[in-house]
Amino acid sequence: MAERYPCRRVGLDFPDRAPYRFVSTVDLAITPEQLFDVLADETSWPRWASVITEVTWTSPEPRGVGTTRTVDMRGGITGDEEFLAWEPFTRMAFRFNESTTNSISAFAEDYRVEPTATGCHLTWIMALEPNGPAGRIGLFAGRPAMGWLFQRFLHNLRRYTDERYA
Repeated sequence: MAERYPCRRVGLDFPDRAPYRFVSTVDLAITPEQLFDVLADETSWPRWASVITEVTWTSPEPRGVGTTRTVDMRGGITGDEEFLAWEPFTRMAFRFNESTTNSISAFAEDYRVEPTATGCHLTWIMALEPNGPAGRIGLFAGRPAMGWLFQRFLHNLRRYTDERYA
């Protein structure tokens, strides 16, 4: 098992105040209930978020605040996550408690769902604080590409949900 580095245990306010925030949005032609089914399905994440290779729930159902999971990503990075919000059909948020990279001081994601006349609107906030000057410089330099990539993940999510619920 790879060495784990602790991440600062941030709260639900972190996605709105983090030093680096990436906000992506998408309109989906599915209900908020269907979207939550997709987000709760560990096998769906690698299908639309191509950086993710595997998601493993590490605490039993029912899922809610305090639920944990492990996410394996390309490049050999693993994050041990804890859910900060689990409000069925409206919001889910989690943070990294530990990671196999020491370049992250704090990390959280927040998924906010609003019903629409044709399905739902998803706002995804990925928030992080890099560890050390090298992390900040690298993140600053890669910021435009990262924003594009994260928006692309949501376009992939739309394509995936269109096919799953066709």
